[in-house]
Amino acid sequence: MRCNTGPGNDMHAISGMIIAGIAGYLSSDKPKHVGRTDEDQSADRGPMRAVVCTAYGPPDVLQLKNVAKPFPKNDEVLVRIRATTVSAADCELRSFDFAPWIWLPIRLAFGISRPRQPVLGQELAGDIESVGKDVTSLNEGDRVFVATGIGLGGYAEYICMREDPRTGAIATMPASLSYEEAAAVPYGGGEALEFLRKANVQSGQRVLINGAGGSFGTFAVQLAKAAGAHVTAVDSAQKLEMLRTIGADRVVDYGQEDFTDSPESYDVIFDVVRNTPSGRMVRSLKDNGCLLMANPGFLQIVRAKWASRRSKKRVTFAASGGTNEDLAYLRSLVEAGKLSPVIDRRFPLEQIVEAHRYADSGEKLGNIVITVA
Repeated sequence: MRCNTGPGNDMHAISGMIIAGIAGYLSSDKPKHVGRTDEDQSADRGPMRAVVCTAYGPPDVLQLKNVAKPFPKNDEVLVRIRATTVSAADCELRSFDFAPWIWLPIRLAFGISRPRQPVLGQELAGDIESVGKDVTSLNEGDRVFVATGIGLGGYAEYICMREDPRTGAIATMPASLSYEEAAAVPYGGGEALEFLRKANVQSGQRVLINGAGGSFGTFAVQLAKAAGAHVTAVDSAQKLEMLRTIGADRVVDYGQEDFTDSPESYDVIFDVVRNTPSGRMVRSLKDNGCLLMANPGFLQIVRAKWASRRSKKRVTFAASGGTNEDLAYLRSLVEAGKLSPVIDRRFPLEQIVEAHRYADSGEKLGNIVITVA
């Protein structure tokens, strides 16, 4: 089964981010957390629990094991993970559900027969347990939220992160949020922020988000509203009331209406799911509008570029990873009451397989949170 294939579920949203991040991942210091069992590592660091992805495939490939606890380098902090999430990225990497045109380069980067970095998890929240001697901006006891980037590693009890990561981001978390709530912000919120910045969303503009009910989409709705835009949110019927609650000015049930058939035009269309022909979306843009595609297929890119070739309309299909400054900005929006994570269900770490099965169902609203400790 393909993870989150229904509208509103941003299953394929990772591919563009992965392509943009592979080079940085291969050249960076990956987080020192995981992948080898106790027998493979020296015992003096002690064990920790982590969910290991033993092969590519269905949720059952995930197994809870003991692995060696990491130790921070001089420029790193050791984070005791309290909560993480099941993101579209985790499902896509676990099942290795990628479009044919990017399948091979991603497989080479992440491992041929199984993930080279076997502990998934793109975002988390927790406490800093210890700091390296060169760390200056973070302290023991700080409550932080983290985007691990391509380094992964959130499905564990501990992770080491650089103070200034080459891939990913770390910052003190909003004081008003619980660990479970804060863990749901860095990945979906950071990626939605990066995409909307590429469109330079302004007050008074009309923004449509196709697939608004997943992690990316729920953050995109709120971020666009925070920028002063009029927001139309497209998703399935059971998600429309939630979308109204988080600020959407207009909601569209994709089962009843094709938004590209409407005479309405938009300054920005953010396509989180690829269930609508890209050429039709380009034609629904205003003259200087921008189409953001979270994870298009190759033909969708070609058709969108072709449809926009004789106009001033722009097409963007990749976002760079977030930064520490991005997390600080998201924190400020949360503390100002302009941004709030939408959490559907919570599972303990021991039920990670069940959590992934639920993610695969395509029924989730917003985020699935995993409680670690």
